[in-house]
Amino acid sequence: MEKRRLWGAMLVAFALMMALFPAAAFADGADEGDVDVPNAAAGAGAGAPDTPAAAQNATAADDAVEVAADGESASLAGSPFALSAFSRSQVGANSEVDGTYAGYRYYVSNEPGSLAVIVTDQLVVAYVPPQAAEAVGFDAGSSEDRAFLKRLLVALDAANAKGGATLSREGEWLFTGSPTVEQGGVVYKFDQELKDGQYYACVVGADGSDVTNPSNPAYVKLSHADAAQLLPAADVEVIGAPTGFDALVAFVSGIDMSPLWVTLKTTGTAIIFIFLLGLLAAYFSLRIPARAQDIADSIFTIPMVLPPTVCGFLLLLLLGKNTAFGQFFNDIGRPLVFSWEATVIAAVVVAFPLMYRSARGAFENLDPNMLDAARTLGWSNVKIFFKLMLPLSWSSIAAGTVLSFARALGEFGATLFLAGNYLGITRTIPIAIYFEWMSGNTDVALFWTGVIMVFSFIVILFINLWSRRTTKYRRRAS
Repeated sequence: MEKRRLWGAMLVAFALMMALFPAAAFADGADEGDVDVPNAAAGAGAGAPDTPAAAQNATAADDAVEVAADGESASLAGSPFALSAFSRSQVGANSEVDGTYAGYRYYVSNEPGSLAVIVTDQLVVAYVPPQAAEAVGFDAGSSEDRAFLKRLLVALDAANAKGGATLSREGEWLFTGSPTVEQGGVVYKFDQELKDGQYYACVVGADGSDVTNPSNPAYVKLSHADAAQLLPAADVEVIGAPTGFDALVAFVSGIDMSPLWVTLKTTGTAIIFIFLLGLLAAYFSLRIPARAQDIADSIFTIPMVLPPTVCGFLLLLLLGKNTAFGQFFNDIGRPLVFSWEATVIAAVVVAFPLMYRSARGAFENLDPNMLDAARTLGWSNVKIFFKLMLPLSWSSIAAGTVLSFARALGEFGATLFLAGNYLGITRTIPIAIYFEWMSGNTDVALFWTGVIMVFSFIVILFINLWSRRTTKYRRRAS
């Protein structure tokens, strides 16, 4: 009966994890723009969507555009051209090159002739090289061709955004075939070979000034830049993302599983120390004078009420190279800070109070007359501890173990402060969730959220069933 319950619970937990996988929603929308003269798209006031829904439709990749699974190419039914070798630059550089200031620059390619897009908060400048336009039959005067190109760019930009700002089909677009175009005192330059074999897209003031400086009258708030190769549709093979079960397999196989192994190794090691130290601290704190007990209890419990970041900061000060203790481990070649051992130490410190409080509460509730009777029978303290105190307190100790395990499993603040975020070494699942979400990989963050929820549920359920079985056994024995 217990096995059936356990297997049933595991199936329910697996179904819960599967339900957490994200689904992608796509919306449609279209607009055109103009050639060398920016204008607001149809239906948009002052170059902006009228409603939040319109904004969402304008920035989402519509389902008519077929985007490759790697996000580097896209095609559109009816379009004579397609895009390949797409790349997105979230940030550029603003320094001088060989003593000359060329403006804020984005790296585009190691060859000239790439399509490039510079995105600002007010304007999108799209450079279509004349050679590429002629090769694919792109007509800058055709609103249909411009609409095709915008839809391709928006779809690829959204696929590579990773949480950053995305292109919108709404707003003001400026299409140009000239490598240099000026708009509002700002000069946009394309196909600029600033270094040998390196071509850039640049933004600079008409007077050569830095337009990213807010004090500049021609100040422009830059967002990002895109680059791609404009090719005939027949020359671009778009391999779409798998669907159904194949999509699930591809998604899981593409995830680095090291956070799972780091978490299991860390939590498994930490719970051993937590269990032993918690029992010892609870036992010996009851054998010292009453006044000393209050002080010891406060010391053992304080990590439970301190913010995890405070615990991590204090541990960093204690174990860092500025203390004799931390320097000792540095001298022997085993530095504790920013190491796997640091993840274990952080988990032990923050989860230890739960084990200690549970064990101490259980020991305090034991009948002292029974313990005294055992001593009169000649039992040693060690025998009393293992034969009486532990068995009679096991339910509370098991509960404390579960709570401590769950706390160590979900530890984030102290671990990040003391151990850092090193893939395969100190990146646990909670840390992976945070940094994947910060990087825009929400689907991966949800995957790890589901994993830690299911794993915690299974472990807690297993220990609870085992504890219940032990309790029933003790009742039958008595």
